[in-house]
Amino acid sequence: MSRTPSFTSLLAATVLGVYLLVVLGATTALADAVAACGAWPLCEGPASDPDVALALGHRLLAVAVGLLGLVTAAVGVRDSAARRVRAALLFAGAVYPLQGGLGAFVALTGAPALLSGAHLAVGMTIFASLALALAWQLEAETGSESAAASPGDPDPDPGPGPDPDATATGEPTPSTDSDSGSNEAPPTPGRPDGPLARLRATVGAYFRLMKPRLMWLLCLVASAGMALAAGPALDVRTIVLTLGGGVLAIGASGTFNHVLERDVDRKMARTSDRPLATHRVPVRNALAFGAALTVTATALFLQVNVLAAALGVAAIVFYSVIYTLVLKPNTVQNTVLGGAAGALPALIGWVAVTGKIGLPGLALAGVIFLWTPAHFYNLALAYKEDYERSGFPMMPVVRGEAETRKHVLLYLAATLLGAAALAAVTGLGALYAVTTVVLGGVFVWAVVRLHRERTRGAAFRAFHASNAYLGALLLAVVIDAIAL
Repeated sequence: MSRTPSFTSLLAATVLGVYLLVVLGATTALADAVAACGAWPLCEGPASDPDVALALGHRLLAVAVGLLGLVTAAVGVRDSAARRVRAALLFAGAVYPLQGGLGAFVALTGAPALLSGAHLAVGMTIFASLALALAWQLEAETGSESAAASPGDPDPDPGPGPDPDATATGEPTPSTDSDSGSNEAPPTPGRPDGPLARLRATVGAYFRLMKPRLMWLLCLVASAGMALAAGPALDVRTIVLTLGGGVLAIGASGTFNHVLERDVDRKMARTSDRPLATHRVPVRNALAFGAALTVTATALFLQVNVLAAALGVAAIVFYSVIYTLVLKPNTVQNTVLGGAAGALPALIGWVAVTGKIGLPGLALAGVIFLWTPAHFYNLALAYKEDYERSGFPMMPVVRGEAETRKHVLLYLAATLLGAAALAAVTGLGALYAVTTVVLGGVFVWAVVRLHRERTRGAAFRAFHASNAYLGALLLAVVIDAIAL
């Protein structure tokens, strides 16, 4: 058996190598290093100077990645890769010297920001071309819908995430022998014995209506928005009011979603034990609870500023009405468009500090928006039968699993580009750069494994990698903006 790396593995490594160059090029640290270097291809200053060492390291890495790209292209030709894959590689190879030339001109002339931006844009274009080549190559290798799934694939708890689909938040599958496709409501659970047990069960049911699994990551999104806007000057009052309002807004959105989807929830094995589906909470009470959460969340946001309150109400309406009633049941693009629900907390966090919408807040929201399909399509793959039974036009149901896997990789590439753009417009530093490259690499690895294994376990692995990537990235934003 050959121990030579496969063309796909080489291509994935080249994609990550170019991404590392893009991220380094987007950071202010590299801009400072280039200014300290003052020459090309070598530097005038001593290599012991950290800035000079960074500039030299970036140039040596560019040479190494270029050589890796040449090897990858040669192996692709040898292995008779698809024409469009070779075309994407040819385009990237043709543009790569241009990228090097732009870098040399910037280093030698101290070119204006516009030319530096062009240098970064060309790097992003090369990355996008190689990511397309990887997606097409994996599609050609593993595009068969006859997935090699094992009936024993694990079904772990998917865990939390700013997921636009409230029916896939990792709630445990109920233990029942009834037909999960039945339209009949499951029997109402018996009332616990004793007043304390009944109180605990009631509180637990209402708490579950709030979809608490969504809260931590969405609060982290809002925290990143606040940190970008305020830096070390971020005050406790703004944090408490913004996150308090955010938690209650998420709770209101989740409650209204439970109400509106209670009939569909009874058809799905994963959701058939929800409080409204099993009549543990009356619909009238749930509506009143959701209304109370909305009013309280709005009151907290108003203590910050009016725009934050308006965005908070918009988030509730978008998730509860536009996504749940309009997008989710009617279009295969429901997950993509529904990503706005997870992106709004980034804007709320930024607005809470500044009182207006700004480019860094929009850039952070864009990362969340692009990340959502790369994250959620993994759950859609894992729960394809559930969605098919419920009638929701999710991507795997409408366009098949192979197309969905390809879209996971494409949106992942777009997310990585969005993260690089965020670094460029905010001045985030080394911690952020390392996080997006390392955890982004783990995410890419998990998605490549998903293409090759095509199992439910692989889909959950990619889902967890997506959560790890975004959670670590947001923490890096907060730490970089406040402490570094």
